[in-house]
Amino acid sequence: MVVMPAKKDLRALGRHLVEEFNKGKSAGLAVMEELYATDMVFHGADGKDIHGLRDYLQHNIEFYNAVPDANFTIDDVIVEGDKGVWRLTLMGTLTGKLGDIQPTNKKAKISVIIIDRIAKGKFVEEWESYDRLGAYQQLGIIPALGKG
Repeated sequence: MVVMPAKKDLRALGRHLVEEFNKGKSAGLAVMEELYATDMVFHGADGKDIHGLRDYLQHNIEFYNAVPDANFTIDDVIVEGDKGVWRLTLMGTLTGKLGDIQPTNKKAKISVIIIDRIAKGKFVEEWESYDRLGAYQQLGIIPALGKG
């Protein structure tokens, strides 16, 4: 029988993760190593999956290098069973290369939804969704609708 943490505990885990992530790369990576299972799975908004904490940390290093001023605000939290849903707002400036996207030095405000599955007090699976169209428009990667 698996004993799940209380809803309050799941909320606290998410809040702690965001607080540390917002302190920058060093604190963010350290808290991920603390809170994520080594065999975790990340389902990215781009449709690609990352298997394992090591590769997930590398993914986040790339993000931190591209958006060093990234700051998340928790807008809503819903906890049900072994899952937590976090509606977040991300603010940040794309000053480095992110995947195939070149730096734009523009700031964006992006709506993000994260769903985490938690087992034995660790994040074991994560699904990410965000407003890619709005982000790309704000960053100048694609023109705003009706302006191109």
